[in-house]
Amino acid sequence: MFVKQFGQLSLISLALAALASCGESPEAAKTDSPKNGAGAPASASSEVARLELHNSSSFARLDEAVYLSYHELGLPADFEPALAVWKQSTALPVQAIDKDADGDKDGILFALDIAAEETLQLRITESDPEPAEAAHGENPKRTQAEISRKTGGRWVERKYEGGHFQNVSALDVPAEHTDHSYFIRYEGPGIESDLVGYRVYLDWRNGFDVFGKRTREPVLQDVGQDGFDSYHEMSDWGMDILKVGSALGVGGYGYWDGEKTIRVSDVQNWSATIAENGELYSSFALRYSGWRPSEGQQTDLNATLAMRAGSRLVEVEAQTSAELENMAAGLVKLPGTKLLVGDLDITGKAWTYIGTYGPQSLDGSKLGLGLLVQKQDIKQITEDEHNQVVVLNPRGQQVHYYFTAAWELEASSAHGPITDAEQFEVYLAQEAEKLTMPLRKKLSTRATEAELSQHLTAEVALEWSRRLADAELQRHVPHFAYGGFDPLRKRPSNFEYTTGLLVQAIDDLNSVSPDSRYARAVEQVMGSFVTEDGDINSYDMAKYNIDSINSGKMLLRLHERNQQENFKVAVDTLRTQLEQHPRTSEGAFWHKQRYPFQVWLDGVYMGMPFLAHYENLFHEQPDFDEVLAEFKLVRERLRDPHSGLYYHAWDEKRQQVWADKESGLSEFHWSRGMGWMAMALVDVLDFIPAENAEQRAYLVDMIAELAPVLERYQDADTGTWYQITDKPSAPGNYLEASGSSMFTYFFAKAINKGYLPESYVPLAKKSYRGLLNEFLQVHADGSVSLTNICEVAGLGYGRDGSYRYYMSEPVIANDPKGVGPFIMAGVQMSELLNKRI
Repeated sequence: MFVKQFGQLSLISLALAALASCGESPEAAKTDSPKNGAGAPASASSEVARLELHNSSSFARLDEAVYLSYHELGLPADFEPALAVWKQSTALPVQAIDKDADGDKDGILFALDIAAEETLQLRITESDPEPAEAAHGENPKRTQAEISRKTGGRWVERKYEGGHFQNVSALDVPAEHTDHSYFIRYEGPGIESDLVGYRVYLDWRNGFDVFGKRTREPVLQDVGQDGFDSYHEMSDWGMDILKVGSALGVGGYGYWDGEKTIRVSDVQNWSATIAENGELYSSFALRYSGWRPSEGQQTDLNATLAMRAGSRLVEVEAQTSAELENMAAGLVKLPGTKLLVGDLDITGKAWTYIGTYGPQSLDGSKLGLGLLVQKQDIKQITEDEHNQVVVLNPRGQQVHYYFTAAWELEASSAHGPITDAEQFEVYLAQEAEKLTMPLRKKLSTRATEAELSQHLTAEVALEWSRRLADAELQRHVPHFAYGGFDPLRKRPSNFEYTTGLLVQAIDDLNSVSPDSRYARAVEQVMGSFVTEDGDINSYDMAKYNIDSINSGKMLLRLHERNQQENFKVAVDTLRTQLEQHPRTSEGAFWHKQRYPFQVWLDGVYMGMPFLAHYENLFHEQPDFDEVLAEFKLVRERLRDPHSGLYYHAWDEKRQQVWADKESGLSEFHWSRGMGWMAMALVDVLDFIPAENAEQRAYLVDMIAELAPVLERYQDADTGTWYQITDKPSAPGNYLEASGSSMFTYFFAKAINKGYLPESYVPLAKKSYRGLLNEFLQVHADGSVSLTNICEVAGLGYGRDGSYRYYMSEPVIANDPKGVGPFIMAGVQMSELLNKRI
C-alpha cells in the first residue's frame, strides 16, 4: 500500500534524521498523582501547551503543516493574544487562521520539517520566552490568495473597458461578466504556494488552471496586469501552463450524468471571498447560487479551496444545499500523457490518487496533474471526452479531496522539481500516505493540567464520567436517534453497536449518579429505533451482523424496567438472529454474513452479554452453554500460548488475505479487540447465577489468566496500552484510548466483583490515572474530550491486517468506542475507590 521515497527525499531524510529532537522523556505516571507533563517542566504562566509530534513514515516530511484549534488548546474561541511555537529555543513560523472560512480565527497553523520516524517536542506559548535564537519579525510570505477586479471603467455589452485593477476581499460577479470580459484579472480568484499557483475561472467555464512557477516568491500580484496574453508566454516568474479548454482542468468539480461531466456552468450567480491570505496558509471561498446540474435539479454549491506553504496540494471542501449523488472531480485529458491510478485495495478511510503525467504543459514541458481522494468517497473512476474523472460519494452533501500539479521547470527546492512519471507517482503515493497517516499528536495543555491536579477519589472519577457524558449529550447523543444524522460517520444514524455502547455507558452512569437528562437520553435514543409493533428501524437480520446485537443489551434493560411488549418483540427478533446466525464448524458465530467463517474478538462482546442476559431474563432454566462455548473457542483458537495475548481474528477456512495459511489467525494483537473480549468476560458474569458454578469458574479463570498478561504489556510510564499491544517501539504505534479504557474497566470491575484480588488495585488506579493524563482534554468552556481513539479497525475488504494497516486508520476524538468505555471505567473506579477510603 505504501511506497518508499525517491532518491532526492532519501537524502533529505538521512540529513534530517541526524537532527536531535528536543525535550525530555515523559515522567512516569504515578498511581494516584496528577499529571506532571510530557517534556520539559512547565516554565512560565505564558506556556499554553506542550506538543509531541511523531512521523511514522519511512520518509521525511518537509514543510509539514500542523493545525491546532483553539478548542483543543483549551483556549476560548475569541482568543486574542498571538501564540508562538518553539522547538527548543527556536521559534517556528506560525499563522492564526480561519480554517472553516466563517470569518473568525479558530486556531493556529505552523510548518516544520520532521525526519522519517522522528519524534519532536514543542512548546506553545502566549509570548516569546527568553532566551530565543530566532529572529523575530514577519515570516516570508509563502502562500497567497487574491481576487482582483477592475474599477473606474465601464461595461460595454459584455466587455469592461478602461479602469484599473484593484484587489478586493470579496466579489459578487456582475451579470455582464463572462469569459474574456477583461473585468477580473486572470479571470478569477488565484491561490499559490511557494511551489505552484492555480486559478479558477469565475464564469460559465469553471475550469481550474495551473500557473507554473520558476521562482519561490509570490507571483500572483503581477499576473495579468497587462491583459491575458502575457501570462501565456514564458517569463522570469513562469507562465500559465495548462490548456483547460472544455475540461475541468486540474481538480475542478462538476456533476457526472452517467456519460459525461457537467461543469458548474448553469448558475444564477457567482461570488468569491478571500478567507485567508497569509504567510503559511491561504484560502478562498466560492459560492454558486442556483446551480442547475441537470434538468429538474437545482442546488447551491459552496466550496473552499486552501493551500499551505511548501505544498503543491489544494484542499477542496465543497457542500451542496440539496442532495446531489454524482458530484465529480477531474483532470483534463490531454494526448501523450500516462494515467496513474493508486492502490484501491485499501481501507475506506485511506487516501489514494489518480494522476496524469506527460508533455501536457502549454510550452511542451512535462507536467503532472493529480487528484487525491479517500477510498470511501470514490464511487467510480471513469473518463469522458475531455476528462479523467472520479465520481464521488458525497457524505452529508459534502465532498472533500485535494488536487495537485508538478511542473518539471518548477523552481528548485527540497521538494523538487519532479521530472518524470515515476517520481510523480512516488510523490502522489507519499502525499496519500501523509493524508492517511497524519503526524501523531500528543497535546498537553495548561487548561487540562490545571484540572488534573486533584487527588484521585471516588467522586473525582465519577465527575469525569459525568463531564464527558454531559459533553456527549451536546455533541453526539441526540443525533444518534433514528432519523438523525451521525456527525462522526457523516451518514444517517442506524441501529448499530456504537449507539448501544454509548447509551449503555450513560445508563451505567445514571444508575449511580441519577440525572433526568441521562434517563431521558437513554429512553429517547433507544426508543426511537423500536416501532409500536416491535420492529427495529434500520435493522436487517439478513446481514447476520453480530455487531447489531450489541444495542439489544439496552433494549433488554429498558424492557426490564417498563415491560413494554414492543421491546420484548424487538429483543426476540435479535435472539432469533442468533439462533439462525451462521457459525463455524465448531459452533462459533461468524462475525457477519459477509465475513464467512471468521471469528473476531469484537463479536464476543457484541453477542455474548446480550445472549446471557436474554437467557437469564426470559427462561426459568436459562441455558448458557452457547455463551461458554464462544469463550472457549476464542480462548482455544485466538490466544497465543506464549504471550497470553489474543489475536484480533481467526479464519476457519484460512482463505482471507490477512489469515495465516496454517493457523488461520490474523497477525497482530490489537488492544481494542482484546478490550472487547475483556469487557465481555466481566459483563457476562452479571447474568450467570451462582448455581452455575462450573461455568462461572471457567470465565473467572479466564479473567485471572488475562490480568497478568495485560499487566505485562501496560506502559510503565503512563499506565495505558498501545494500539498494537506488544510493539510499543514500532514506528507510528501510539497509546490508544479505547483499548486502554476497556482494560481499565475490566480491572476495576473484576476487582469490584471479586474476580481479581486486591493486589490489582494499584494497577487499576494507575491505568485510570493514565486515561486522565494521556487522553483527557479540557476546553475553555469546561467541556471535555477524549482523544487518541482509533476510529475503526477491521479485516478484509481492503484491510489486509498488516501493521501498516492498523497504523493507517484515523485517530480521532470523542468516538463512542472510546467515550463509552471511559464513562464505564469511571463508574467502576468510583465504586472501587469508594470501598477503599
